[in-house]
Amino acid sequence: MVRVIMGVKGTGKTKQMIELINSAAKNESGSVVCIEHGNKLTYDIHYQIRLIEAKEYAISSFDMLKGFISGLHAGNYDITKVFIESLTKLVNVSAEDPEVEKFLDWLNAFGEKNGINFTVTISADTSLASDGVKKYF
Repeated sequence: MVRVIMGVKGTGKTKQMIELINSAAKNESGSVVCIEHGNKLTYDIHYQIRLIEAKEYAISSFDMLKGFISGLHAGNYDITKVFIESLTKLVNVSAEDPEVEKFLDWLNAFGEKNGINFTVTISADTSLASDGVKKYF
């Protein structure tokens, strides 16, 4: 399952994400991972969450991100929840890029196959979202 939180800067996406992450730390039976762009969440999320700063791994495309997520799962089958902060900044694309929808569809299929729930933030106006992206709101 994929859930997208989308909105322009200042609409509370990060605050909502932090609340969801900390709730998952208390309630999930499996491992919880957060992939972020930059290191802004370091002091706000529970210490048990595996926080990954994506810049350290030079992720620059959706294919690289798919491989990274697949590798995370291969190394730890206990992952039940993954949070991805600032998806379009991670791979340096605009929210209208058709690849965003394709990636979310892949993420949804991967999550269903492997029992992982994904929550993703996208920093852009919701009017820019295609119908394929809106189905994950």
